[in-house]
Amino acid sequence: MFRRIQGKTKSMYFGSTASQAIGEGAVVALSSGRLIPAANDTALANIVGVLVSAIADGDDAYATAGTLVAVEVPVEKNVVWEAEVTTDAALTNTDQGEYMDLTTADTGLAVDTSVSTVDAVRCVGFISATLGKFTLNI
Repeated sequence: MFRRIQGKTKSMYFGSTASQAIGEGAVVALSSGRLIPAANDTALANIVGVLVSAIADGDDAYATAGTLVAVEVPVEKNVVWEAEVTTDAALTNTDQGEYMDLTTADTGLAVDTSVSTVDAVRCVGFISATLGKFTLNI
């Protein structure tokens, strides 16, 4: 889960994808004009921000494509987000300044420190082995 801790953002509304559950605080992207959770290989140009509230089975946004949902969109460079790191590769102090990808779980909810192919995020602070401060590279 990505949670803003520093910097300016604004709420923008984008259409949901039918039958697509997305967790609160997930990094999201646009695909065919609809929101999807950002994956480890999502092009940076498609990432729009962080989902404000979850989209779950039973929600209007889940049932009906195009239902508008709020996304927290950075309006300045280097907005800092606190985010979890996968347990596959622990975050360390030496990771600060490094670019990384989102996890291969394709949920947009966590960072994988062992991969930097797309470079979706940059580590700007170490909190613990499983939690860090990141900027979105968008």
